[in-house]
Amino acid sequence: MHPAPGALRRAVAAVTIGLLATAVGCAPQPDEKTSGGSSSSGGPACAKGELATRTSGRLTIATDEPAYEPWFKDDKPANGEGFESAVAYAVARRLGYDKGSVVWQSVPFNKAFAPGVKTFDFDINQVSISAEREKAVDFSSGYYDVRQAVIALKDGKAAKAAGIADLKGLKLGAQVGTTSLDYITNVVKPSRQPAVYSKNDQAKSALRNGQVDAIVVDLPTAFYITSAEVTNAKIVGQFENQGDAPEQFGLVLDKGSALTPCVTNAVNALRKDGTLAKIEQRWLSDAVDAPVLK
Repeated sequence: MHPAPGALRRAVAAVTIGLLATAVGCAPQPDEKTSGGSSSSGGPACAKGELATRTSGRLTIATDEPAYEPWFKDDKPANGEGFESAVAYAVARRLGYDKGSVVWQSVPFNKAFAPGVKTFDFDINQVSISAEREKAVDFSSGYYDVRQAVIALKDGKAAKAAGIADLKGLKLGAQVGTTSLDYITNVVKPSRQPAVYSKNDQAKSALRNGQVDAIVVDLPTAFYITSAEVTNAKIVGQFENQGDAPEQFGLVLDKGSALTPCVTNAVNALRKDGTLAKIEQRWLSDAVDAPVLK
């Protein structure tokens, strides 16, 4: 017995709808972006105090040792004093972790953004965001716009340099793996091989002892060095930003970390509500204008 035409049409329609539903369910769906540029407020994955951190209920933050001023104070990242310590705790609070839930870890500067699985949730250590580094790690959005500066002894050959051309024949130094060293190599392009140091302390000692004519560091660090550490030195000048966007420090995370959008949202919120500006004013107020080297 054959079904009636109306019944047959209804049966075919039902099968067709079922097949379409199955096809849609199996079809590739648009990927949800989890990059540092995410502007979402964060769903369950960013639930405050309940993130998928290295240790449940704890937020592990890393920085180098020693922890230099003005970024940290008294070489104690956990005291909340200094620009980056204050920023780290402000981000932690936005993520739902109070001071007692933050664990600090010592990680060398270069290791923080080297390839490989990280032992921290995020690292804060004056690490500039760059396309090259983003091949190995994630970055949050920038928490500080920075420029690089040249320091020389007041009675040294570099002290009177008025432009980049005046630096080309000098012996310059900087910490390995830094944008400070990049500026020497790519902007100054000196005729003499730059001196490279594993720590800024070594670069400062070389300057103090006359082993280099000048060193390059970020501008806030330059103000601190010349005011408190090498007081017979001066800031010769600062470099202009290279390219359209300013150089920025970002928080470093494991490549593909699920925390990246959450941390970026926290940094963006702190910038929007003025918290970053207040922290900068308190700890980096001395880092004001210096002559621009062109």
